[in-house]
Amino acid sequence: MALSEDEQRLLSQLEEALAAEDPKLASTLRGTTTRRLHRRRAALAGVGFLIGIGCLIGGMQLSPALSIVGFVIMLAATVVAITSWRHVGETAAAHPSSRSPQGEKAFMDKMEERWRRRQDEGQ
Repeated sequence: MALSEDEQRLLSQLEEALAAEDPKLASTLRGTTTRRLHRRRAALAGVGFLIGIGCLIGGMQLSPALSIVGFVIMLAATVVAITSWRHVGETAAAHPSSRSPQGEKAFMDKMEERWRRRQDEGQ
């Protein structure tokens, strides 16, 4: 069901207000987090590692040079995967609210307090 023009205008105003008040939350809700980027890199590095294994095994049949290329691909993919995975861990440690029940409670308490404050300002 499509939104009416008034609803679309109201929604865009809410998005702008959210972005102005809490840009970090707005960025998180849009899905443009560095954590997602590093997860994607780690996954692609895993695919690269599998390609390297294929080159390594194929090189045993065809050419030693292909085996060397496969090994280099595997090594590079491993380095990328480890560094990306470390960044994912650092990001999760920096945002404990995404991992622990206490952090979730604190987050929800802050959101409820903001909601109450907005309701009081509106009256």
